[in-house]
Amino acid sequence: MGENGAGKNHLHNNQVFDLSIDVLQQGGSKCFDDDGHLKRTGTVWTASAHIITAVIGSGVLSLAWATAQLGWIAGPAVMFLFSFVTYYTSTLLAACYRSGDPINGKRNYTYMDVVSSNLGGVKVKICGWVQYLNLFGVAIGYTIASSISMMAIKRSNCFHASGGKNPCRLNSNPYMIAFGIAEIIFSQIPNFGQLWWLSIVAAVMSFTYSTIGLGLGIAKVAETGKIRGSLTGISVGTVTQTHKVWRIFQALGDIAFAYSYSLILIEIQDTLKAPPSESKTMKKATLLSVGVTTLFYMLCGCMGYAAFGDLSPGNLLTGFGFYNPFWLLDIANAAIVIHLVGAYQVYCQPLFAFIEKTAAEKFPDSEFTTKEIKIPIPGFRPYNLNLFRLVWRTLFVIITTLNSMLLPFFNDIVGLLGALGFWPLTVYFPVEMYISQKKIPKWSTRWLCLQILSIACLVITIAAAAGSVAGIVLDLQSYKPFSTGY
Repeated sequence: MGENGAGKNHLHNNQVFDLSIDVLQQGGSKCFDDDGHLKRTGTVWTASAHIITAVIGSGVLSLAWATAQLGWIAGPAVMFLFSFVTYYTSTLLAACYRSGDPINGKRNYTYMDVVSSNLGGVKVKICGWVQYLNLFGVAIGYTIASSISMMAIKRSNCFHASGGKNPCRLNSNPYMIAFGIAEIIFSQIPNFGQLWWLSIVAAVMSFTYSTIGLGLGIAKVAETGKIRGSLTGISVGTVTQTHKVWRIFQALGDIAFAYSYSLILIEIQDTLKAPPSESKTMKKATLLSVGVTTLFYMLCGCMGYAAFGDLSPGNLLTGFGFYNPFWLLDIANAAIVIHLVGAYQVYCQPLFAFIEKTAAEKFPDSEFTTKEIKIPIPGFRPYNLNLFRLVWRTLFVIITTLNSMLLPFFNDIVGLLGALGFWPLTVYFPVEMYISQKKIPKWSTRWLCLQILSIACLVITIAAAAGSVAGIVLDLQSYKPFSTGY
């Protein structure tokens, strides 16, 4: 009798459990999504803010230099080409967020999960290494860029005060350390979902400094009354023939870096609410943000080149193409620093989440990795402090800051990062996963077109990486560790 009663009770519990799962899967719960996770609240606007924060980064400032290497014909054409490839492959990648059915299929929370579901095998590990090394590299690149902008504020004020007589030499280390301290604080934001407000602030800042750069370029052209530059780019004589080739390759890497955000696309998509389906929302957000980005890139790159021609600086707002109005430059550089604080977080969150998830799986019984300590904050929800998160993220920021002090070559590092991440993450994996998911037959017209696109982008990636490595080798000839100044 007792056993029979227990059996009935067990059966009843199972039915309740199955019923609750059904309710969840039908989207009946107000608090949870179909996978049992807390309800996602992301929209086209929050996704666009994340993308714009990630894309209109410091890369926009090197576009006048990149356009100067390529000239009036190839410069804008290459920018448009990269924007089209980025948009197209991003829509292919967004379609892979759910496996099977686009509305009710299994969710893939990270780029690695998507590759695992669609391709599997050794490709998952390759994807993980490329993605997370790239994110680590981006953190270093952004630390360098922010220190250059902070020093530019100090230098422009120093130039102004001395009437241009003082050379105003500065060491970059204190500025990198200051940026690192800010990142240690912001890296305690637990996940992407809670980062939306920082992304919106950062996106507004990116528009601020891009607009100032554009305005100064227009003012410079109006002042001199002529549009500088040539159809074929920087002239041989200003640089040697070999240097010109390397610089063209490096410019391709800079433009690739300026567009790349595929490495965090799936993580952004995982913040979106449904309905409509996440892939539909993500395609709209991608079209909106890549369109806005391309317009800004074309304007900033072309106006910077029109203003300075062959002498376009590697960083439009800190290369001292402009000296006045100095207060406007200060605002632009402050906006860059604020933007980079947010962009650093947007890029590093997937890496943070991956390490924390791995640690929790490896040590499920350790309080250090799993326990959340609730810290009350007056007027706000209590903050969940996790000791592992606190220690690991702090260490990560310290390591990236030290690496930035060792490798302070902004343009070349940006070019190399763009090159290494562009083909595998923006083109190869999205194309292969799309072919696998849609079961596109081998040697069909569509299959051939996709493969030609992939191979063409691989050639560009190899050329860009070679150009950036050549630039780094040149930089190293006059380099002393931890003593870089401007």
